Amino acid sequence: MMITVLGVSAAAWGLVMAVSPLLQIRQMWRRKSSEDVSVGFFAMLMPGFALWVAYGTVRSDPVLVIPNVVALLVGGATIGVAKFLRRRHHHLPPSPPI
Repeated sequence: MMITVLGVSAAAWGLVMAVSPLLQIRQMWRRKSSEDVSVGFFAMLMPGFALWVAYGTVRSDPVLVIPNVVALLVGGATIGVAKFLRRRHHHLPPSPPI
């Protein structure tokens, strides 16, 4: 019983952690800049999420799979938004001096 409670609690908190980069995405959209976001940091997390998904899948353990799938998707979205904003920023003409 205690293991089930811990597993469900860990999965629930894992989901909270998995969606937390949405706050970063919101901030990037508001500022129209991803200048202060480390794409490398998120890129380093992605293989770990994928490995946990694979491991949880082999074990048929949704407590491992679900939060890590969400983290993988949100992390990928964070990288995508950051790269989009950087590419867009580099293609804009320079602002005229004030």
